[in-house]
Amino acid sequence: MALPPQLFRALENIRDQAKDALWALSSCMCQQTPKIKINGRTFQIVKVLGEGGFSFVYLAQDEHSGRQFALKKIRCPTGSEGVKEAMREVEAYRRFKHPNIIRILDSAVVQDPEGEGKIVYLFLPLYKRGNLQDAINTNLVNNRHFSEQEMLRLFKGTCEAVRAMHTYRPSTPKSAVPRQNGSSSNSRQQSRRPEPEPQHDDDEDERFPQPEGDADGGYSYGGNGDSASVPLVTKHRMEDEGEVVFDGDEELQHAEAPSSGSPLAVVPYAHRDLKPGNVMIADDGTTPILMDFGSTMKARIPIENRSQALLQQDIAAEQSTMAYRAPELFDVKTGVSLDEKVDIWSLGCTLFALAYSHSPFENTQTTEQGGSIAMAVLNAQYKHPQSAYSEGLKDLINVMLKVNPKDRPDIHEVIQMTNRVLQTLQ
Repeated sequence: MALPPQLFRALENIRDQAKDALWALSSCMCQQTPKIKINGRTFQIVKVLGEGGFSFVYLAQDEHSGRQFALKKIRCPTGSEGVKEAMREVEAYRRFKHPNIIRILDSAVVQDPEGEGKIVYLFLPLYKRGNLQDAINTNLVNNRHFSEQEMLRLFKGTCEAVRAMHTYRPSTPKSAVPRQNGSSSNSRQQSRRPEPEPQHDDDEDERFPQPEGDADGGYSYGGNGDSASVPLVTKHRMEDEGEVVFDGDEELQHAEAPSSGSPLAVVPYAHRDLKPGNVMIADDGTTPILMDFGSTMKARIPIENRSQALLQQDIAAEQSTMAYRAPELFDVKTGVSLDEKVDIWSLGCTLFALAYSHSPFENTQTTEQGGSIAMAVLNAQYKHPQSAYSEGLKDLINVMLKVNPKDRPDIHEVIQMTNRVLQTLQ
């Protein structure tokens, strides 16, 4: 009897986690530094930085230049379909350009050395200060809290990253024309080639020439053989299917070309997994950097039937952290539309966690007395602990944690309210 897809993925994930954990443990016991070769370069795996549902993140160092990276390893035992899913995360990193959003440095798709599927590697900047959850944990150990100003500045920067996603406006590529039946494979691949996006001015590193393949299965753009600088983006061609996996903005592939000079409409995206652990702290100690776009999708999703509702519930259960998940994702209704307000709820939970060191729905009842986080979320059952924080801060949290998404502010209003609270503290 075939296993249900979710159970199969869970078993595969447990097996892959055991493999990576054994690899990390054996390398420590043998006093050896594991190495991998990607895109013609050799990298030392220094240590494990973290793990997620389907991935590990390592501290990796370029053997030649000494440059260090956060290397995200995503196993894709299901082959090309899994690779496509992973490369959607790569595309999300490329799509959103903002000072508070992490920038991908390189990526590669390689064959699993054990012959079981493929592995996607993402090279990301290394932030040595860790993430906001690390800062929360340090505060707990040292019996301290964020000052209200420090907390709100970190929160505001995070909101500005979210605003870039909620107000995303696609570029106007030359290829935004209807797909013609019978077009050749070459012309289809050319029409899909990504174009620079007009969201900021430093796009010269985002212009993609034709890739040069290497013997290790990667296709790197902008590489000049100088291992002191890693090329920015990799495009992997699935040779067995003749298909480009990383093929630009999906919403533009079937769009009609707009008239010359006319901007495209805003296409809001939702992060869907906002939480302190997904916000890094830059080396300056004050700039938040939003990361982990594996759950990101177009924000506005009409739910027309029960099948669609259950699908969205399953996706949320798999990709969105329960204690920060919006109530409408626990019990998706038919006849409504999900939208970017799911992120506003998560921002409210994140600000609460910065203030009180835990999500509003990770309390004594839910963690120690067998209570249900889902029921607490669906009824917005939470309380502010005693603190010296202002009423303005508490009101800001409360207005984001409204069960009905229509009652929550949008991201522009959240930033405005955050600014007003900051002004009262000066």
